[in-house]
Amino acid sequence: MPERVAFIGLGIMGEPMAGHLLKAGHALTVHSRTRSRADDLLERGATWALSPAEAAERADFVFICVPDTPDVEEVVLGENGVARVARTGQVVIDHSTISPTVTRRIAESLLDHGVPFLDAPVSGGDSGARSASLSIMVGGEEPAFSRALPLLKRMGKTITHCGVSGNGQLTKLVNQILVAVTNLAVCEAITFATENGLDLPKTLTAVGGGAAGSWQLANLGPKMIAGDFAPGFMIKLQVKDLRLALKAAEDRGLTLPATSLVGDLFARALDEGRGREGTQALFAVVEETARKVER
Repeated sequence: MPERVAFIGLGIMGEPMAGHLLKAGHALTVHSRTRSRADDLLERGATWALSPAEAAERADFVFICVPDTPDVEEVVLGENGVARVARTGQVVIDHSTISPTVTRRIAESLLDHGVPFLDAPVSGGDSGARSASLSIMVGGEEPAFSRALPLLKRMGKTITHCGVSGNGQLTKLVNQILVAVTNLAVCEAITFATENGLDLPKTLTAVGGGAAGSWQLANLGPKMIAGDFAPGFMIKLQVKDLRLALKAAEDRGLTLPATSLVGDLFARALDEGRGREGTQALFAVVEETARKVER
């Protein structure tokens, strides 16, 4: 049955995700800081809203996909935020990757309005968003998750209810630790292969079918070889996610040495002006660092 849906945040991930909901026949209202990002959706029948509150006013489900914790706080709790018009019967679903602690605080604020808040960060990059094959990790009340599940299935293939509010964000941080550290391993391996004169495409084929195979190797390895650093997931967002992971680890008294190292390398890439490049651009930093070693 078609639902009234609002989608706030139409970046690399949000725009195609919203498009799947529209294609499924749901009445879609959208808002984004840059209106031009909505042009294709508006041409296909979506309605533009001037603010998050206006987008959410008549929606049964409100989806959010914005860059960072302060952005979600503003969208939900700000002067023109969703909470201003929140009403019993709505469900708010946040696909951003943000602080688990702040997630729980936002959830508590919305519950005062009788509105459940699901933290539902995603993994799969821009290709997963376009193909509706994302992995979606969801924290929050189970009844709200069950209500939202048919809509989430329009955008993802692996959808997991991870438990209470904040657990979706914590699970996403597990994902980001794995992604970032594996990315570093791919960068170092390709640097090693290059310096030893190996045929790089053949090398990726040879190792990719065995125990060394990974999403990062299969999808980012060829881009590293080609020098294609166009973003599927931007370095500036990876830096943010690793900061969140390390803060969550610190809160538990944990030290994560590999995550700290790759966080420093991504921070160096950001300092070099690579923030809007794809995470595969870490290869340029690793390669440069490796070649500085005295022989």
